[in-house]
Amino acid sequence: MGMGNMNKLLKQAQKLQAEMARVQEEMAATTVEATAGGGAVTVTVNGRPEVVAVKIDPAAVDPEDLEMLQDLIVAATNEALRKAQEMVAQAMARFTGGLGLPGF
Repeated sequence: MGMGNMNKLLKQAQKLQAEMARVQEEMAATTVEATAGGGAVTVTVNGRPEVVAVKIDPAAVDPEDLEMLQDLIVAATNEALRKAQEMVAQAMARFTGGLGLPGF
């Protein structure tokens, strides 16, 4: 491989790295929501993935059955995290498609 080809390859790699960083920033600012219990609990997650909001319908709060509320929070959180991972994987697929990289 000649020096010109190597420089071209390095420039392409730098461009790809910059584009991937831009997409990662975009994903951090993008959110997905998931609900459980027919909307009793809503969890919002960003593309990092971090939980950024939890909303609980006051009607879902039964002091006699906190376990049910806890289960709804867990279910909504897990679904929101799954959606966030899927969102990020789709965004990164344009860079990793066909490379067989784990996690993408």
